[in-house]
Amino acid sequence: MGAKTQGGRRPGAAAGAAARAETKPEEGCAESGAALVEQWWAPFGAHLALERRYSAYTLRNYRRAFDDFVAWRRRAPGAGGAGREFSGLSTRVMRDFVIEAQHRYGRRTLHNHASGLRAFFKFWQRQGRVEKNPLVGLALPKLEKRLPQFLTEGQMKELLAAPLRLLENGGVDAFAAWRDRLAMELLYGAGLRVSELTGLNYGALEADGTIARVLGKGQKERLCPLGRVAAEVLARWRRDFARDTSASAPVLVDGKNHRMTDRAVQLMLKKYLALAGLPLDLTPHKLRHSYATHLLNAGADLRLVQELLGHASLNTTQVYTHVTVARLREVYAKAHPRA
Repeated sequence: MGAKTQGGRRPGAAAGAAARAETKPEEGCAESGAALVEQWWAPFGAHLALERRYSAYTLRNYRRAFDDFVAWRRRAPGAGGAGREFSGLSTRVMRDFVIEAQHRYGRRTLHNHASGLRAFFKFWQRQGRVEKNPLVGLALPKLEKRLPQFLTEGQMKELLAAPLRLLENGGVDAFAAWRDRLAMELLYGAGLRVSELTGLNYGALEADGTIARVLGKGQKERLCPLGRVAAEVLARWRRDFARDTSASAPVLVDGKNHRMTDRAVQLMLKKYLALAGLPLDLTPHKLRHSYATHLLNAGADLRLVQELLGHASLNTTQVYTHVTVARLREVYAKAHPRA
């Protein structure tokens, strides 16, 4: 297996995930049948994995949407059996599926399923096997607008100090302490996604170690300033603990010098959240949320933050402005005599 891309996605790993999805349907969806999977899912799954470079997580979710829809079609009266699940479907049929699915899924899961099926039909429409995409124009239940969860600056300081505090108490060795500190500093100091963090190689770092070239979603490369503290921690890690700093070598490794996985970073973070007395349901992505929120709170331009985060749409970044406005209202309510 070759080195990862800087975005943390490997073509081989993605293809493997697609293959596993083809041979191991989700529980309760065995009705899809090997022939149906081979004819309809396999080419689409390979397209997502090899051409679109989608993550294993997205592949799994899209496969589940496929399986659930096939199972629903075969339960529906007059479905017509194998081969009729996808040809000639109307928007009305898809609306019936959505109405029933609302009783089984939350709204966010329903939107994810619809997104997967929309991409599925779009792919086969381009291949000429489906005349139209029955999800085009289909109205879905509105999603609740949830503000991103983030840590305050004080909470971030406590969290980032936890690895070295644990080292002082003898709870972890120096290798793990500095690696874990580096991981969290890069998540927060550079706003990296966890897959971008685990996929980061030394070859992606500028010579002075203050900027990383990151391959994010959609295979789009962006430059990420690491920040002074993160750069200093990286330099210490590279000098005192890294065994291999060649261009293709991963920055974050475990004790056996293997690339750290996304899951390992998630579990590592939970350990330090507990040590810092912070909610255990916080994920590595929440450190990215904190990064964006703190930048905007300090007056950073919204479009600059969009560029730093690698968001394709400004609308995605604008959700953080609601967080900062909410904070301003909170401060106003506490401080102003006429509030």
